[in-house]
Amino acid sequence: MPRFPDHLTGSGPNNPFPGIKVLERRIGREIPHRLGSNEGLDMPHRALRQRFGDAMVEHVYCYGDSEALGVRQRLCALYGFPLEATLVDAGADSLIALALRATTTPGCAVVSASGTYPTFGYFAQGLGCRLIEKPYEEKPGLLAPDLDALLRAAREQEARLVYLANPDNPSGHLHGDDAIRRLRAELPEDCWLLLDEAYHDFRDDADSTFGREVLPGVIRLRTLSKAHGLAGLRIGYAIAEPDTLAMMMKVRIHYALSTLTLAAAETVLDNDDEVREHVRDVKARRERLARHFRGLGAQVLPSATNFIAIRLPDAELGERLNRELLEAGRLIARPAHPDLGHVLRITAVEDALQPGRFEILERALATLNGQNG
Repeated sequence: MPRFPDHLTGSGPNNPFPGIKVLERRIGREIPHRLGSNEGLDMPHRALRQRFGDAMVEHVYCYGDSEALGVRQRLCALYGFPLEATLVDAGADSLIALALRATTTPGCAVVSASGTYPTFGYFAQGLGCRLIEKPYEEKPGLLAPDLDALLRAAREQEARLVYLANPDNPSGHLHGDDAIRRLRAELPEDCWLLLDEAYHDFRDDADSTFGREVLPGVIRLRTLSKAHGLAGLRIGYAIAEPDTLAMMMKVRIHYALSTLTLAAAETVLDNDDEVREHVRDVKARRERLARHFRGLGAQVLPSATNFIAIRLPDAELGERLNRELLEAGRLIARPAHPDLGHVLRITAVEDALQPGRFEILERALATLNGQNG
């Protein structure tokens, strides 16, 4: 089992402000009179009421439930996780930071694929970790984090943690369950696996048993930004062993989630049919986009996410097309990392399917195909 940093072992630190919801659960009854908090309870909020209405204003007076119990209960009911194996926080980005703060120390090595979701490297370097990046495996029809290279680096560098986005961002590649099990089994015993599953809901096997497992030595991260449409409210969740989550709670902001965010998440989770309908629609649009660009001769990579990734011949072309599309008011995604500068990522929204939306890219593909012909 990987170990935690010495400064987090022992009885503390403990959250000094658990909040009224937690206190009510501890004593087993409601606390109707808030006479010691500084939550602006008497603020009239006339301007807010006029703009957003009374229902929203009721959520702005008080701090949110620091344990997000209502959201966690709904997640567990929907997806079959043990309640004690879940932690809710302000999006997958915040959970990446929490995982690093709970498992690493300055100077230790962490490993990821070179060009994967850049927030991991941003936080890791900000915490003083040595970031070791290994190139993607790349060949016809494939652009994916190289699991064998990540394993070798973890062993050679005595890494404290390996980060893997699965499905991958930005390539869309999905490593199968057996590959993830093997990766965990062959990592050094004291090395954590941080498994970023932000796009898990778009997997065809999202409801599999493996997706509900609590894996020793693994911290799984998911989000309500993509399939659930709550990106602006910042909410996601981790799945890990209770002892691991207890360590993450030691380095967590007390009130990371607002009452409005919690209420919105509970509402969306109570209406899972709408989420599933959205996921089906996204998959259909993703396939339409992929067929369209393949028909133009583009190298469209297989995707288990809500986007497609187009691989171009070189990064120079990728930079030029991304810039020209942006100047024309079309914002897509191009990885900043030089190793993946030849990849363009397009989200499968209805607007992306409108005729002429990608005329700049289509002309470039036609030129390439003419040259190749």
